[in-house]
Amino acid sequence: MNIKEAKNEIKHTLLAYLRKNEKGGYTYPLVRQRPILLMGPPGIGKTAIMEQIAEECQVGLVAYTITHHTRQSAVGLPKIVTRNYGGKEMDITEYTMSEIIASVYECMERTGKKEGILFVDEINCVSETLAPAMLQFLQNKTFGTHKVPKGWIIVAAGNPPEYNKSVREFDIVTLDRVRKLEIQAQTDVWLEYAGKRQVHGAILSYLTLKKENFYIVENTVDGKFFVTARGWEDLSELLKSYEELQVEVSEEIVGEFLQKEEITRDFAAYYRLYERYKTDYRVGEILEGTVPQKEYRLICEMAARAQFEERFTLTQLVMEALDQQAAAFEKVDVRTVMLHQNLMQLKRFFQEQTCVDSMKEFLAERRKALDAKWQAELLSERERCQEEEQIGILEEYFLQICEAHVTDCQEGFQLIRQLFEKECELRGRELERTKTMLERGFAFLEDCFGEGQELLLLETGLTGNPCTSTFISEHGCDAYFRHCGLLLYQKQENAMREECRAILDSLQE
Repeated sequence: MNIKEAKNEIKHTLLAYLRKNEKGGYTYPLVRQRPILLMGPPGIGKTAIMEQIAEECQVGLVAYTITHHTRQSAVGLPKIVTRNYGGKEMDITEYTMSEIIASVYECMERTGKKEGILFVDEINCVSETLAPAMLQFLQNKTFGTHKVPKGWIIVAAGNPPEYNKSVREFDIVTLDRVRKLEIQAQTDVWLEYAGKRQVHGAILSYLTLKKENFYIVENTVDGKFFVTARGWEDLSELLKSYEELQVEVSEEIVGEFLQKEEITRDFAAYYRLYERYKTDYRVGEILEGTVPQKEYRLICEMAARAQFEERFTLTQLVMEALDQQAAAFEKVDVRTVMLHQNLMQLKRFFQEQTCVDSMKEFLAERRKALDAKWQAELLSERERCQEEEQIGILEEYFLQICEAHVTDCQEGFQLIRQLFEKECELRGRELERTKTMLERGFAFLEDCFGEGQELLLLETGLTGNPCTSTFISEHGCDAYFRHCGLLLYQKQENAMREECRAILDSLQE
């Protein structure tokens, strides 16, 4: 099972366990709600999918790495209490609430979410003193004497013994009480995820060419050598930051993320070529249409003479530039749509006011609502930034109203409408710019390689990327649909040829 399949399975389990009847009670018997045990190599995204599931399903998430805890923090501290048994008072030992269980209740109070996921990582790497408590947790859904609250499902994760010497094997009794999901690293699945996360184009291109270098963990007499999905994603962020700062990326820096010398050396060399091709082929200028025709023809001739790997990299460079432009338009588009919705609310607010100065109250309420949503974990970081930007724009509008010495609400809103029209004009320019760049991207590869496999690669990449596929579906792209039609025709023609060949072969027999 790959990480994408595991994510879907956990989502389905969450829906099944939390399904309710008409009276509001859970339909799935609590005693049959087996915890999920994810077993897989380190760094493939087990923790990341928990965050994604919680956000998508709008439930709480409490995540713990159990190796960071002692028995006291996990189970609770002992305390002496007095009880009456058979008319006699006895001093007995009880335990305070586990820090982990307490965190679940704190999450419920802070966010208002009564249902969620309790995620315990590295569960099979606990110390000897904590191991019995972990077995009790998986078997009975309790820490010490305190049960996990209803509505919270348990997901645990661990690494197989070959990746961690401190791993403790679970016995059959424990394994018979959990749902064990074995996860394997798969390059294609990660590349799909990485495309959505806008991982650096050099990494996407390199791993598409050399999928065998995506994930490696070796423990030899010479030492430990590993390359993980986490390493590639972290390296991507550094590459993008260093490029913005114009800092050179050396092989040593790459080796800080990819802990295997051969892959480090190979990727560092590929990255240098990737950046060199970006400069030599002037992809950004070509998509902007600023390259003189004579120089454009020379670039096309150079590309036509290139070997496979260089052609592939050039196509990836075009795809990366188009993805970035589509993402830039999406940002402007979302901002404009959200701003329009906010202005409609402001218009209704102004209808009940007489002085434009009341907009301060409107802005204060918006910021208060934003803070409440953020504290309740109802917003992702991206959504919070979008809301902050909206409030900032409205504050700028209010400042311009004050500078214009406008006091009447209706007059103030007319000024805001004029300012909003500038946002709409910006969106229109970005829309046309993106459409033009898409057309130029197809035209450039066609001028370089004709109707070759490079166009197929570009179509596939644009279809798989959420930003470009959304843009094309909503705003169209003649070149994309034209080449898709040609591709479909070629597939049908090839299928007919295969069918005819099969008939001829059968006649000869």
